Amino acid sequence: MKQSALAALMLMGVGAAVALSAAAPQSGLARLPGAASALSDVLDRAAERWVDDTFKKMTLDDKVGQLVMSSIDSMYLSTDSEEFDQLVQKVKTLKLGGFVVFGGSERAPGVLLNNGYGTVILGQPFAAASTINRLQQESAIPLLTAADFETGAGFRISGATAFPRAMAFGAAHDEELVRRAAEITAREGRAIGVHWNFAPIADVNNNSRNPVINTRAFGEVPADVGRINAAYVTGLRAGGMLSTLKHFPGHGDTDVDSHIGLPIITHPRERLEAVEWPSFKAGLAAGADAVMTAHIQLPALDPAEFSPATLSRPIVTGVLREDFKFDGLIVTDSMGMAAVAKRYSPGEAAVRAVQAGNDVVLHSPDDAAAVAGIKAAVERGDIPMLQVDASVQRILRTKARLGLHKNKLVSLDDLPALVGGRQNAQVARNVSQRAITLLKDDRNQVPLRVPADAAVLYLSVLDYPGGWRIAAPSRTVIPELRRRWPSVTAIELSDRSTPSEIDLVRASAARYDAIVVSVFVRASSGSGRMDLAPPLTTLLSDLARMTAGTPKPMVAMFFGNPYVPMFLPDLPAVLLTYDFYDLAEVSAVAALVGDTPIVGRLPIALPGMFDAGFGLIR
Repeated sequence: MKQSALAALMLMGVGAAVALSAAAPQSGLARLPGAASALSDVLDRAAERWVDDTFKKMTLDDKVGQLVMSSIDSMYLSTDSEEFDQLVQKVKTLKLGGFVVFGGSERAPGVLLNNGYGTVILGQPFAAASTINRLQQESAIPLLTAADFETGAGFRISGATAFPRAMAFGAAHDEELVRRAAEITAREGRAIGVHWNFAPIADVNNNSRNPVINTRAFGEVPADVGRINAAYVTGLRAGGMLSTLKHFPGHGDTDVDSHIGLPIITHPRERLEAVEWPSFKAGLAAGADAVMTAHIQLPALDPAEFSPATLSRPIVTGVLREDFKFDGLIVTDSMGMAAVAKRYSPGEAAVRAVQAGNDVVLHSPDDAAAVAGIKAAVERGDIPMLQVDASVQRILRTKARLGLHKNKLVSLDDLPALVGGRQNAQVARNVSQRAITLLKDDRNQVPLRVPADAAVLYLSVLDYPGGWRIAAPSRTVIPELRRRWPSVTAIELSDRSTPSEIDLVRASAARYDAIVVSVFVRASSGSGRMDLAPPLTTLLSDLARMTAGTPKPMVAMFFGNPYVPMFLPDLPAVLLTYDFYDLAEVSAVAALVGDTPIVGRLPIALPGMFDAGFGLIR
């Protein structure tokens, strides 16, 4: 598409742009070979017959295996390898019902002091599809394959479309964009062989110190989060993919990461019904297929001494099944997370999860122990056979709804036409651009207007330098700035910056015509961190005061944790992106220089500063 056409679409508005994109030949994914059909809740006679016939033939081992879901990476894996043999054993011996698909990882040295290595990498679409196909061929019952595609298939798989984090959708306030992004995610995922998305997140992030949900949530206003959840569920269904509302009964008001410890929420049930549950109910009303239970403890719902929701029958069966009348799939959060794994062995944890009422035990640290534990509990009568049968029936009917009884393989030849592409990328750009939120512009310096020959000081300010394997901070901002101002001095600071380095930046700032700051703070699972080091906040406050009353512009762009500006109230101009990586960086610079309008609105409140819904328009 020519630049003039793109500009016209921007003027027409995002809704029109999406509508035109949907009409374009390349975006007609449903018409391409291999594209998945929309999900239906009704099984035809052949599907019903397959469910009945399959169930009648199943042994206890077959049934127990269906309740356990293991994991696979999306890296190339030879059939003639020990790793593949182990996966085949899980299919043939343990008779597992499915797998959750991750990206990849690489080894890193376990050193102290200077460990900045990241191990997480993206997987490859052909590798993922090939491994899934080969495992499907080994399995007598079709495998159900899931993934955490919270920000699109590109969240795990290289080359697939990566959308901004959920909170950016909340800031963009466009439900049609949500629906379209979810449909793209579904079609790309199904092309790879993934049937079940562990999204959307229905949590209402109303705790500014939440270290694990944060930008993964759409926002904090229950009604808004509910509408977005419903749109997301609708989009996934249109693309033929199962949806999952997580993390029930609501992980938004926690300040402990359940990957590390057990969060305890002390709110009464009345508060849960008013704040945490409306978004779940909206998603269920839209047809959500599954709910993921959380490793969080709620004494108001279950007063037992150790009763995370995942292992709580009063919550899983009592609230979800009986009170909510939900008859879809219930899946645990990863059973390898410390909130549960520190307390129980893999076998005992799996048993307790099934006793609570979960249909699927996800990502156990020991699949064989989980299977053996559940089987032994059934044989002892600790888990009723009727409950196991009900779960297996739900799983088989879900597989039939997906059409896996007719075709459980995907075409590698069709994959390049279905995964990635310019039309899908344009939808992601629209979301990212609409999400950019201008919180402050005290000196009227946004858009940034300085001469092309201006000397610009660019500070890339990081929480900590380790773990940035997938996307190094500022790798896109710096060239984008230099394209407009060739004389850019780029400096990276972090918690490892020495006092002398920080003092040097402070002393040299007066030499520059403008200061642009990018602040990168993660709220990432398992890190337990979500702040800037105090010397860095002091430096930024000092620079804000130094430039006050002068013509020197100073603009700060925040990537990731949107609550960080609360600790930097002196900054004169603040832009929020709610995200990381190249797309967010391109969008931020485009907003900074005035190439795109700024229309985002806060989907959360910044206590003491701004209410939800606030945003300056440019």
